[in-house]
Order: sequence, then C-alpha cells, then structure tokens
Amino acid sequence: MYAVRLHAFGPPENLTYEEVPDPLPGPGQVRIRVQAAGVHLLDATLRAGRRLGPLPLPELPTVPGREVAGTVTSLGEGTDAGWLGRRVTVHLGAAPGGYAQLAVADAVALQAIPETLTPAQAVAMIGTGRTVMGVLHGTDLGPDDTVLVLSAAGGMGALLTQYAKHRGAHVIGAAGGQDKTAAVSRLGADLAVDYTRADWSERIRAAYGERPVRHLFDGPGGALARTALALLAPGGTHHAYGGSSTLLSAVDDPSTTDAPPTTDAPATAGSPSTHSPGDDTDDSSTQTSGTDEAAARGLTVRPLDPAFIQAHKRELEDESLTLAADGVLTPLVHPFPLAQAAAAHRALETRGTTGKVVLVP
Repeated sequence: MYAVRLHAFGPPENLTYEEVPDPLPGPGQVRIRVQAAGVHLLDATLRAGRRLGPLPLPELPTVPGREVAGTVTSLGEGTDAGWLGRRVTVHLGAAPGGYAQLAVADAVALQAIPETLTPAQAVAMIGTGRTVMGVLHGTDLGPDDTVLVLSAAGGMGALLTQYAKHRGAHVIGAAGGQDKTAAVSRLGADLAVDYTRADWSERIRAAYGERPVRHLFDGPGGALARTALALLAPGGTHHAYGGSSTLLSAVDDPSTTDAPPTTDAPATAGSPSTHSPGDDTDDSSTQTSGTDEAAARGLTVRPLDPAFIQAHKRELEDESLTLAADGVLTPLVHPFPLAQAAAAHRALETRGTTGKVVLVP
C-alpha cells in the first residue's frame, strides 16, 4: 500500500508519500480500506516536533493520522465477522496510522457509518464532531441567546454555528476573508463578519448593541479572543478550546486553533492559564489582566475538558454521528489527495482551509 510517512520532525515537506508493507490486523482488530483520513492541527504540531501537554512525540518513522473512515476488508483473530464489508469510521486513539490506504483499528472502537453520510463527513464527525459535543456539554442554548463563534468556517466552528442555529440562538460567525464569511452565511449564521477587518467588532456592536452576546466560542485565542471577550456580556460564558484554552494568550497562534488544550485544569475564571503549544512569549501580565477582567465581569470560563471527552468518547461519537445523519449538522469538508498531505498541513497551518481537512486516498 501507499502511505504518508514522517522520518524527521520539521516542516510539512517532511511528510513523504511512499510504498510501505500492508498492515496486518491483530486479535480483536480489523483492517480498513481507507476512504477518508482526518487531519488535525494536532498532527501538524507533532509533525513539527512540538509536544502537546502530556502527549508524547511519536517514534520515527511514523504514519500520522488518528481518524479514518472506509470499508472493513479483513479481520483479526476473534473479531466479529459481522464487521466484514461494512462501512466504518474510527478514532485510532493513541495509535497513529491514518494517512494511508489501509489502516488497522480495534473492533471495539468502530462506529458504523450512517447511510446518509459519506466517509469524509463521517471522519469529520468521529473526531472534530466528538470534540464539539464535548465543548457543548452542559450548555443550554436557546432563542434568548446570542452566540459569537470565532473561526466559524473551521471544522469545529462550522459545527458550532449550525448547532447554535438548530437550538434557535442568534448566531454571529467570525471568519477570515470573504470566501470564509460567505461559507459562514451559508451555514445559517445571522451575521457573518470578517475579522481581518479592523472594524469587525464594531460591526457586531452596531448590529447587536441591544442584544448582548451571552456565549463566546473561541478556538483561536490570542488577540482575536481579547477583542471578542470585550463583546461578551457580564455573566456570559467564554467557551475556550484549542489555542484559546490558554484564555488570553498574547500570541494568536494559528497552529493551535483546533488542537486540544495543554492542561486538564478546572475551568475557573481566576485560574492560571498556560501557554499555547509553540508559544514562548512571556505573557503573564496579559493573562493576569484577562483573568482578573473575567472575574470582575462575572464571566464563566469553560475550557475544553479532555478527561471528560475521554471518559465519554463513545457517547459523544454517537451523538455527533446521529446529529449528522439526521441532517442537523453538515460538516464542511476540505479534501486533499493523500499524496498531498504536506500541502494539506501547510494550508491548515496558514489558515488556508475551510472546514475539516480530509485526506482522500
């Protein structure tokens, strides 16, 4: 088979497309002919040789990728024969191997792909969709809420925008550039603003001055988050994930937009924040002022909880796939050929993508 391998940490160009032996399924495993492989900014962070929290760097050489969708073509010893020939999607967990024509997965982790979904859509929901469900856990959105979603044309942002509209909320989607704001409008946002324009926050104030923003969904963090936080009403909720799990990092690092946070610390407005991956800036004064402001305004800060997602991953996957199968959520997918994994990483790191990046063998 052909796969994308990483022999040395570094830039996207270190990802090479080459022929490798076919993987063999072990006991309780299946082999999948991959039709779609999910790409995360986490993949890019590890490819560059940067550790993310407790997650270790992979041993080299490695085939990156932890999300796949496709058809089961062979079974390991003791695996239920009912899986053979079925369309499935799976999060591979700590084991990489997704950027390939064939991948091996534990049968207990498999999810059947609903008939209404393509493999690319399914792979978007098994990882990114699962995380979105984790972000939304315990959040009761309704018609009385105004929601601001940053990076609303990204993989997570697009799903959050659709979910908030499904719940009847008024949704403001912020994205970078005309093409992305057009995509956000098509997702159903009541207002789409281009945050590359200096007056983007003023546009929101002009449109929603009498209707305060109650929920801020913040993936990018950094300067963008600081501006958005000023729009959040007293008593509002700042849902921080990705780079924004550092609350108000001084560096707006695009390489962390959809990555998981660096800490499992409880979500309290006054708790110390941590650096984004790759952030070597001393921003302690910025972080202190940001958390003090949040406390003074009665804001609730809810960082993503990786421990919760890990403990409830099956339920979150079920919910994510069901919402997509029912047409409530339609993931935006930005496909690249498997052989162009390096280009996919480059585009992702420079915010040149719309929606979930997926490699297609």
